[in-house]
Amino acid sequence: MWAKCGSRPTAVRQTEYEYLWVIGAASPQTGQAEAILSPVLNTAIINQFLDQFSRTLAADVHAALIWDGAGFHRSNDLVVPANITLIPLPSYSPELNGIENLWHYLRSHCWSNRAYRDYDELFDVASKSWCRYCLDTELIKSVCAKNYIPTRS
Repeated sequence: MWAKCGSRPTAVRQTEYEYLWVIGAASPQTGQAEAILSPVLNTAIINQFLDQFSRTLAADVHAALIWDGAGFHRSNDLVVPANITLIPLPSYSPELNGIENLWHYLRSHCWSNRAYRDYDELFDVASKSWCRYCLDTELIKSVCAKNYIPTRS
């Protein structure tokens, strides 16, 4: 904003935010991706996601989720289903987690630098873009692959 030197111009600024969290998991081996969208992020939501994700796995599949150190990922109230193992990442190492590439991809192609009319539009765009890109198994395989994680054929 331009103003006369020494003056204090008034400016409109946003002081209130609404959030939309996308909690997801993706397999660079199969290309399967699962997510939930939520206006809040806490241990209860993570538990809901883990339960939902667990139910999408075939009976003979055990998933290993690479997990960062967020508080709701380490809570004593976290309920981890028997067919999921959480692998904690070292501190400050998001580059080791393949899903970080997916978040970057979705932000750069769909979510960032856009003005949303309201929360419903934000939710709609997030939901549609997840379905458009994350149901594409080949895209998930290429975006989420990490060369230090071997996959079986």
